[in-house]
Amino acid sequence: MAAGQATGVLPLLFLAGWIVMTAAMMLPTTLPLVITFFAFVRERADRAGLVTLVIAGYMVVWAAFGGLVYLGNLVTKWLVATSPWLQRNQWAGGAGLVLLAGLFQFSSLKYRCLDKCRSPLSFVIEHWHGQRHRRQALRLGIDHGLFCVGCCWALMLLMFVAGITDLLWMLILGLVMAIEKNMPWGRQMSAPLGILLLAWGMTLLAVA
Repeated sequence: MAAGQATGVLPLLFLAGWIVMTAAMMLPTTLPLVITFFAFVRERADRAGLVTLVIAGYMVVWAAFGGLVYLGNLVTKWLVATSPWLQRNQWAGGAGLVLLAGLFQFSSLKYRCLDKCRSPLSFVIEHWHGQRHRRQALRLGIDHGLFCVGCCWALMLLMFVAGITDLLWMLILGLVMAIEKNMPWGRQMSAPLGILLLAWGMTLLAVA
């Protein structure tokens, strides 16, 4: 394969892998909303199609975020290639991501997005009115995806610290995000998780 062809294929391979990973990690966390929406449309003949559109809208947002992650990865590689300090201290990238995720646990944006994700019934009532049903179902999925990315993007980036193909790490992060988003006591774990991540990041800095 020519170099140009390989360069063009790499983004597609990354995006395909990203979609599979986010489907495995994030779709289970949004089941309460999908189940709630199905309850609203279960009497309709096109209920399967409408639920599919909700899921498709949700995944489109995560795919778009994956594209941003890929571009960010390219920029990071360029910075490393042009900075002797970063070449000597590549551990700094991992420590920075962990610290960023820890700090984001205390942000108002995190809590606002989590509040939206924790109220699937209110979310569906707010976004579903049965008019232009296909477009509205897709938009419902997109809007929910935006709030989901808003509360989970920093934790998702931790996949690059442990290894994006690490299945155990994927399971742990998926479970943490599912608890944060869906359990009544999920909000209570946000701050302790942030403290744990900050401690981990500082440890990485200290032992480097």
